[in-house]
Amino acid sequence: DDTGEALGLPAAGLTLTFGFGPGLFENEDGDRYGLAARRPPGLERLPAFLGDDLDPAASHGDLCIQACADDPQVAVHAVRNLIRMGFGIVSTRWMQLGFGRTSSTSTAQATPRNLFGFKDGTANIKAESQDVVDEHVWVSKGDDAAADWMAGGSYLVARRITMHLETWDRTSLREQETLIGRDRVEGAPLSGGKEFDEPRFDVTGRENKPLIAKNSHVFLAHPKNNKGVQMLRRGYNFTDGNDALGRLDAGLFFLAYVRRPSTQYIPMQMRMSR
Repeated sequence: DDTGEALGLPAAGLTLTFGFGPGLFENEDGDRYGLAARRPPGLERLPAFLGDDLDPAASHGDLCIQACADDPQVAVHAVRNLIRMGFGIVSTRWMQLGFGRTSSTSTAQATPRNLFGFKDGTANIKAESQDVVDEHVWVSKGDDAAADWMAGGSYLVARRITMHLETWDRTSLREQETLIGRDRVEGAPLSGGKEFDEPRFDVTGRENKPLIAKNSHVFLAHPKNNKGVQMLRRGYNFTDGNDALGRLDAGLFFLAYVRRPSTQYIPMQMRMSR
């Protein structure tokens, strides 16, 4: 009844999160299971963003399982046995193993670093800010009339983002910091201060140019420049060996929970991709 690879291991903080994709409710063949009327209006496939190079075989799906644990063997064990339970009814479309964290979700956590070497998620929603979590993460009853059953749930945006690390490593530190909008060591905004100080986008330097470039990650992603909307980011690093050219196949497995993808994630990603 059990595959055995986790015998003797502790639970390691294992959590399981389940979600539904649009295809569970309706696909090109129509209403598959009589659930089309219960589909949340906000549950749509993401639009195409400039620069996307998506692998159709590793995109979309009807069901989502996220297993998190302090020991990856425990997480893999959980997913493996859930897949076994579904044999003959469901099949695995794609899977991604991540490690570490690329954003802190609590004030008790230090901000982790992504594979670019920069702190990631400084301005992330923190669990202690319950009013912010309620406003930006959880769906409320009345948000979607057709899907009141989803109240207390959230929409997950999942994006596997390849990082061209060899190119990045040949880039000067000054240019890296300009592209991000923060210094690498402390994570402080280039407008001055410390990591958690608010970026000041109006501060200028030489030749009256803004210290935080308008095409930097911080400028494009900060809530101040996105009508105040925020996301609960909970992403991970990944490294899947190397590609056909011998480059590292590595990057960011971006995961974000939002109350409304159409106003919180999609407009921001449209701006960033441009």
